[in-house]
Amino acid sequence: MDRQKLIANNKKARHDYFFEETYEAGLVLTGCEIKSVRGGGVNLKDSYAKIEKGEVWVHNMHISPYEQGNRYNSDPLRPKKLLLNKVEIRKMEQAVTVKGLTLIPVQLYIDRRGRAKLELAVARGKKLFDKRADIAKKDAARDIDRNMKNRGREE
Repeated sequence: MDRQKLIANNKKARHDYFFEETYEAGLVLTGCEIKSVRGGGVNLKDSYAKIEKGEVWVHNMHISPYEQGNRYNSDPLRPKKLLLNKVEIRKMEQAVTVKGLTLIPVQLYIDRRGRAKLELAVARGKKLFDKRADIAKKDAARDIDRNMKNRGREE
């Protein structure tokens, strides 16, 4: 994936979910929304995606109103349609219905051609002990890095 400019990253998703598979999807946005996206006014924190009537929609993705947009601004939390292939939608639908997984937006970026793209993950929720194990791994890695950095200073 050729990513040119990262707009928003969903850090909470990496903490709360295991990602099984990721997909790149285009977004159907209005003119004021894409200008606000390019300005960085996006929040993916509590967003999720649903499959409705063979189409994928992202909900709770907040796009701030464009300052110069006046009456052309739309609702910041309106559901936005994602552009995916039928085969990809079928695979996601099967994972969601059969395996009980969820669709989580991971990050939003502008590609080389200037189009907004959303990385969507088919994810399985983490249990509390999984989160604790991840935190313990990060702490151990941080301690090792700190000790390696300070190793040459002891004289």
